[in-house]
Amino acid sequence: MPTHALPGDPAMPYRIACLCDLRDEAGRILLLRRLKAPNLGLCSPIGGKLDIAHGESPAACARREILEEAGIDVPMERIHLIGLVSEQEFEGKGHWLMFVYRVLGPVWVEPRDMREGRLDWFAPHELDALPLPETDRRIIWPLMRETEARTPGGVPGFFAVHIDCRDGNLRWSVEQQTPGT
Repeated sequence: MPTHALPGDPAMPYRIACLCDLRDEAGRILLLRRLKAPNLGLCSPIGGKLDIAHGESPAACARREILEEAGIDVPMERIHLIGLVSEQEFEGKGHWLMFVYRVLGPVWVEPRDMREGRLDWFAPHELDALPLPETDRRIIWPLMRETEARTPGGVPGFFAVHIDCRDGNLRWSVEQQTPGT
């Protein structure tokens, strides 16, 4: 069995998903401590896979996942694309393309347990002490911080990054980056 799948090899599928960055009035971040793979036991933003069979758009996926996991219906105009993340051979099981969205303006979700895990709020400075996926800790969260709006009412920036996870090593290249205004 080869270590690296050939292009088109079904043993190394490409999955498409979204991640959703929700903040409360105090600027805390809503995270899910996952009870399921991928990232079992780790904290990550809510999100999920696109419904490819029905042609779901990434933004519609983000809106659906926010409703399913957080229980709030966020209008489409508040869902703002801030990043694209491609991960090559994540956990040696497949490739991922993730659309990262920030919900503009504060939301409130009561912390609670759900089938996917535990939803809770964390201050940005608490992230370093949490169990996070290594790609999130070293790459995605630092890039998300750099997209922050610089002024009240400002617009978040954008980033695109490719992460090569082969052989358990993380190598990445930022393909595009625009700071917030």
